[in-house]
Amino acid sequence: MPQVEIAIGGRTFDVACQEGEEHFLHSAAGMLNTEASHLSEQIGRMPEARMLLMAGLMLADKTANLEDKLREAETETARMRAEIETLQSRPAPAPERVEVPVVPAAVTEALAEIAARAEALADQVDPV
Repeated sequence: MPQVEIAIGGRTFDVACQEGEEHFLHSAAGMLNTEASHLSEQIGRMPEARMLLMAGLMLADKTANLEDKLREAETETARMRAEIETLQSRPAPAPERVEVPVVPAAVTEALAEIAARAEALADQVDPV
């Protein structure tokens, strides 16, 4: 069983852990050390047991807050998944008929003739 030396609040501790879990122990010790360092900066020197207790409580508070946020996110995710399933289970909407107005050929011809006359008049007024 590996022995790992960790530092928390300026103090070192030898801790045993399972083979392969050294990284996790160092990570957890790092989080505890961060909280202990904040305490030491704010309060100053304190007994080891009190420092570890307070740092542990601060981490527990952060963990509880994250668990609350996780539950909220899981609830929202479940709601969104249910909404997606509801939308996907609906039958496809019936095609909507769209009527596009058709310009009668006579109107198109009349407009073309008016345009031609306007161009002819413009050429008479301002020859190129």
